[in-house]
Amino acid sequence: MKAPKNTDHKRAEAENWILRLYVAGQTKKSLIALANLKRICEQKLENKYRIEVVDLLENPKLAAGDQILAIPTLVRKMPTPVKKIIGDLSNEERVLVGLDLKPVS
Repeated sequence: MKAPKNTDHKRAEAENWILRLYVAGQTKKSLIALANLKRICEQKLENKYRIEVVDLLENPKLAAGDQILAIPTLVRKMPTPVKKIIGDLSNEERVLVGLDLKPVS
């Protein structure tokens, strides 16, 4: 039986990604999360992504739609299925696995 082909990299190339980062103001942790997300997207997704930053201090009702319980939280809206990663996104391997850009080791 053949092992399944790793299609994660091909998937990243073929699809447009919509990533929503929930933060609460311009805190150190929020700024680190955004910087880490931008770096990962530039390296792995090239120009096939859009980052939406939602500041829950300005729009707290928006947290209910994605069931946000902690911040910062990254929500992968597209491609489906929806995925969530909580924290400042400093553990790149965890983020890549969480976004399905790298298989679980």
